[in-house]
Amino acid sequence: MLGKIWKNYGQLPSSVEYTKEDVLQHPVPEHVAIIMDGNGRWAKKRALPRVAGHYEGMQVVRKITRFANELGIKVLTLYAFSTENWKRPKQEVEYLMKLPEQFLATFLPELIEENVNVRVIGNRSQLPEHTRRAVEKAIEETKHNTGLVLNFALNYGSRAEITYAMQEMAKQVQQGDLSPEQINEEVVSSYLMTKDLKDPDLLIRTSGEIRLSNFMLWQLAYTEFWFTDVLWPDFTEQHLLQAIAEFQKRGRRFGGV
Repeated sequence: MLGKIWKNYGQLPSSVEYTKEDVLQHPVPEHVAIIMDGNGRWAKKRALPRVAGHYEGMQVVRKITRFANELGIKVLTLYAFSTENWKRPKQEVEYLMKLPEQFLATFLPELIEENVNVRVIGNRSQLPEHTRRAVEKAIEETKHNTGLVLNFALNYGSRAEITYAMQEMAKQVQQGDLSPEQINEEVVSSYLMTKDLKDPDLLIRTSGEIRLSNFMLWQLAYTEFWFTDVLWPDFTEQHLLQAIAEFQKRGRRFGGV
């Protein structure tokens, strides 16, 4: 059963302006996941190359990470690069693979200072060496941090994740370490890349697209969805506050009454 879907058409009503104090009067979602969409369209609207949109989008990552930390969100998962994104033009892919290195080179000291714990889900073995080296350095240097978990989905695809989990379970069954009768939702979850993380409470997708694009298909079963026409480079702290305020109006029953 999928979470309730909201659609915001990119304009905050003049009468609705949320503050940090407003949303902190109620529990904030512990885990927020964001499909950061619209970088290319943002650049095209300005007659700029697509990579300019990706650069601006990375600046927004920095801003939203800081603000999520201020709000007390425990996990922020960002869909940075999907297993399908390799199909994009070579020049664009090469630029996208340089972004983690550029981003972390300047932002890592602040992440360490702010007690942020960097993690990555996805197949790192297929990443270029310079990209893999940058993310592994960030993971290593923040592994003891106990604050916000900044979780990048990088070369991530949910179907690949679930397929791998099933293969690993099948191996355990073959070896006699697991019986088919023991396989339940908790066991399946324990084989996923997010096994140490709570499932997302709130999913945000920018740019007006209303689909999941192979993102956390298992984990989003009872997540609340919030969609906006705002392109990711234009996404602000106010948009995050609005999404959280809408989330706080929901009564989450998880299939119950």
